[in-house]
Amino acid sequence: MFLKRLLTGLALVLCVAAVTPAAHADEQMTRPAVEAIVKDYLMKHPEVITDALNAMQARQEADAADRQKKSVADNQNAILNAPQNAVVGNPQGDVTVVEFFDYNCGYCKRGLADMVKLLQTDKKLKVVLRDYPILTPGSIEAADVALAVKNQLQGDKFFAFHQALLGSRGAVGKDRALEVAQSVGVDMKKLQADMQDPALRKDLAGNLQLGETLGINGTPSYVIGNEIVPGAIGYDALKDKIDAVRKCGQTVCG
Repeated sequence: MFLKRLLTGLALVLCVAAVTPAAHADEQMTRPAVEAIVKDYLMKHPEVITDALNAMQARQEADAADRQKKSVADNQNAILNAPQNAVVGNPQGDVTVVEFFDYNCGYCKRGLADMVKLLQTDKKLKVVLRDYPILTPGSIEAADVALAVKNQLQGDKFFAFHQALLGSRGAVGKDRALEVAQSVGVDMKKLQADMQDPALRKDLAGNLQLGETLGINGTPSYVIGNEIVPGAIGYDALKDKIDAVRKCGQTVCG
């Protein structure tokens, strides 16, 4: 489709050139003649197509980034202050990192060490954990348990549960999540009752809706400043973005 548009555009340019006042009426080119000239030009200069494709991709990426920044700005309260948020680190931190994760996500498991290191080395950092169970039915089960656990554990105590569950080997579901909850001292009777609360399901639906609104289609994904950062990008890259937000209010300083 793009190549067709490119050819059409070049053909129009050549047509305009062909019918300028300087051209005689009998010199005006037919469409086949123009198309032949365009084809000949592209065969001799194929880099034009590559340059045009690169320019189009850059423009599309810039437009997508602008849309995501606007979406983040429009949904700041829902991102940062939803009641189902699990807050770890410094609740009064000067920079907030929001992580959308799935307990069955291998990349989330890999990125857990990065998050632990950030919290250990940056005492001014606030981290918000948002369950985003998009991979398996077991992910939804684990998220149900985690949201109910949050009613009993906050801060470092909840993070201990989170680390143990996310750090589990193999597939995670309800049974494994309940085992971990019991191991960290959760009141299991209250937990079972909380898991039946319709509000819990509403909270989980709210997480999924917010992720969809923000255009998040994979885990882990982070919201840092005005940017959505997809993927387990590693400690150094996360730290660079956090430091930039402190310096200039954005993840990349000009």
